[in-house]
This record gives sequence, structure tokens and C-alpha cells, in this order.
Amino acid sequence: MCGRYVITSSPEAIRAWFGYPQQPNFPPRYNVAPTQPIPVVRLVDGKRQFVLMRWGLVPSWVRDPKRFSLLINARAESILDKPAFRAAMRRRRCLIPADGFYEWNDSGGRKRPFLVHPRASGAPLAFAGLWETWTGPNGEEVDTAAIVTTRANRMLSALHDRMPAIVSPEAFALWLDCANVDAATATALLVPAGEELLDVHEVSPAVNRVANDDPQLIEPLARATVARPQTPSAPARSAQKKRSDQPTLL
Repeated sequence: MCGRYVITSSPEAIRAWFGYPQQPNFPPRYNVAPTQPIPVVRLVDGKRQFVLMRWGLVPSWVRDPKRFSLLINARAESILDKPAFRAAMRRRRCLIPADGFYEWNDSGGRKRPFLVHPRASGAPLAFAGLWETWTGPNGEEVDTAAIVTTRANRMLSALHDRMPAIVSPEAFALWLDCANVDAATATALLVPAGEELLDVHEVSPAVNRVANDDPQLIEPLARATVARPQTPSAPARSAQKKRSDQPTLL
């Protein structure tokens, strides 16, 4: 699954990469969590559009969101069959910009957090996403989104059996164009990312607290990790300086 992620690229870089005309200004986020507003790119009248949505999809047919389970992820393997995602997969696909995501490994009786990030610096990632607009009894509207997940690639399977489905830039148009690209065709894009795309390192357990949101959360810990089981001889990361600053509240 994907339950936390980061957005560190500048608004200008994300705008250029995803090709939308809006010019939003938003700060870097180092610990994005469910129910928070997240940047989403969708297609409206044939043009890409930037919009903020709540992370946690609520299907339009839900009467009371408080009684409905929070859907932060949608499994690619069942996305065409589940009532909660079926309509969105056909008509409301989106891209969710990110620069990495967190995953936890249960080792020695405690969960250790890891950051999965692009191996080469530069362009952000694009998670496959679905969105819905929920309309309340008084006419209020809430746009919500979920991240699509697929099986983990070989490298990441040491941490978890799932990972976000990452859409390549060449496939942005196919994924977003719900009018001309049917759901079955779009589903073929939901495959594990190539081994060469991502790298991973262990980070501070401070990320476990949602209120913490600062650059030090993504810095590698000193000790060697289980990050890349196919290359166990990789050198350990340099020691991280101890922190004395207070956590930044969202």
C-alpha cells in the first residue's frame, strides 16, 4: 500500500513536468498523510488541470462518509470489479505528483520506516490515481482521490508486497484520456516500476508522527539497511546529524 509520501519538487518543476496551465504555489511536503489535501492532475475538456483534493476517495453513491471506510489506495488487480472504483476507472483517472513514498519493514519486532525515491534526481514521479466528487445533502461538494497500487517489484518486495503504480511520462496522455482510452486499456499501464527507476534508504521513525513535516524526515539513517536486497554490498549511508529542532505542524 501507500500510506505516506513526499512532494519536494518546486511548483514550477511539477507544472512543467505535468503540463498544466495553472500556476499554483505550494510548499514542499515531507510527510503527506491520508485526509490531507493533495495535488492532483486531471483532464478537463481535453486540457490538463491542477487541483487539490482530499486523499481518501469517497464514491458518489456514499450517503454518509463518516460511516464509510477511508479508501486511500485502489488495488490495480481488482480496480475494474470493485464498485467503489469501477466508475472512476472508466471516467475519472488522474495523476498524483510525488517525489517518493514511505514504506515500513517489520524487523526485530518493530517497524522501521524507509523512503522510496527516484534513483536519479530531477523529475518527480506520477502515481496513477482515481478521483470522485461526493455531493452532500446540502449540496456541498468534496473532491477526493485514491492512489492506485500494484504488486511490488523485486527490489521493494523486501519491504512490502505492494507499491504505487507509477505512470511513465510517455503514458500520461493515455492514462488521463478517459474519453478515448477505455478502462481495460488503461489498466495495462498499472505494472510495477522498473528496477532501475527507484532507490530506497531507511529514515528516522519521526516520520511515524503525522505532525512531523520537515526535510530531515527524508535523510538516510547511519546504519546499513535492507533497502536493496539484490545489492547487499552497497556501502552504508553517512551518519545523520542529531536533531534538536521542534517538529513542524501541518
